[in-house]
Amino acid sequence: MTTSPAPRARILIVDDSPFEQRLLADLLAERDYLISSAYNGRQGYEVAASAHPDLILLDVRMPYMDGYAACRLLKANPDTQDIPVIFVSGADAEEERVFGLSVGAVDFVTKPFSGPELAARIQVHLSLMRRAAAPAPAGRNDDAEPDMVLVNAARRLIDEDLANVPSLDEIAERVGTYREKLSLLFRERMGTTVFAYIRDQRLERGARLLRDTDIDVQGIALMVGFNNAGNFATAFRERVGVPPSAYRKASLDGNSH
Repeated sequence: MTTSPAPRARILIVDDSPFEQRLLADLLAERDYLISSAYNGRQGYEVAASAHPDLILLDVRMPYMDGYAACRLLKANPDTQDIPVIFVSGADAEEERVFGLSVGAVDFVTKPFSGPELAARIQVHLSLMRRAAAPAPAGRNDDAEPDMVLVNAARRLIDEDLANVPSLDEIAERVGTYREKLSLLFRERMGTTVFAYIRDQRLERGARLLRDTDIDVQGIALMVGFNNAGNFATAFRERVGVPPSAYRKASLDGNSH
């Protein structure tokens, strides 16, 4: 009995430099991968969403949409969130590598790179991906619709660090769009504004910290993005109907019974 050979892995290269594209393609061709290409983050995201490659090699600095924004969209889309992304970039500062991993990449390789090392990293992540692969759910997933991908990418960005939420312009830029479109999508898809969403998330996180920790109110206020305990207490009381201290006491009394 013979077994059929494993299908050739499909790798998408996203880089605005034709030279770098050729360098990577030549390296991968030696290992019999199927190669596709894109020349900026927006194009790369669109190709990935339609072609579903097994792995993506993604540059950071590109026109129209950078690699970080593209990775955020890939990880916000249920149809592409499990595709391993390896940044291959000349951006070699430690904070840039850490940031690349924080937005969802599985690895970060700096240029100039070692061909054998990059090939080994690709093989490792392909093996891990195949081992973890699960059958895709049947039917249409509304969260994979392009506008919802943008909204969910922005929500994830906001939720990551409520104490230091970027400006609306920066949020939009980081997910590859502009403020007017993002504001419109939040109203249409979430029924709220971006600023109201941020406020709701801060108060919800604050309530959870009041219930589950013994951090003082001032500490919680700063952790969720309020300037001081007074501003947090005022907003919390307007939303919940009681001040934070009374909410915490009621939660503790309820848990003790």
